[in-house]
Amino acid sequence: MELRNCRNCKRLFNYISGEAICPGCKKVLEDKFQQVKEYIRENPGVNANSVAEECDVSLKQIKKWVREERLTFADDSLIGLECERCGKMIHSGRFCSGCAGGLSDAFGNAYKKEVVSVRKPETRSNGKMRFLE
Repeated sequence: MELRNCRNCKRLFNYISGEAICPGCKKVLEDKFQQVKEYIRENPGVNANSVAEECDVSLKQIKKWVREERLTFADDSLIGLECERCGKMIHSGRFCSGCAGGLSDAFGNAYKKEVVSVRKPETRSNGKMRFLE
């Protein structure tokens, strides 16, 4: 385990993995998320700025939840986020469907390895060492 200071409250805590915030701040953040989710459920079609003002959450945090796909904008909504690769408007995640498919194909092709046949050395009965050219 590693000791770190929480980036929100600056208290010392045992950091295991994930975000560098203490369990107390993580609980407060999760409670805020539930509040935002409930507000959006009660007010469909609301924009991110009004959610941030009503729920006392930063717009940056709302965008982070959208990028993590915990929150999504409605398909008919005029607002959204930009794809991190091409800049096209998206409603959740980090990439549009076209870029996500392209990245998936690129990663898949990166793992395909070319099979190289190795020529086995000739064995001779005289016991001398041979070298491949």
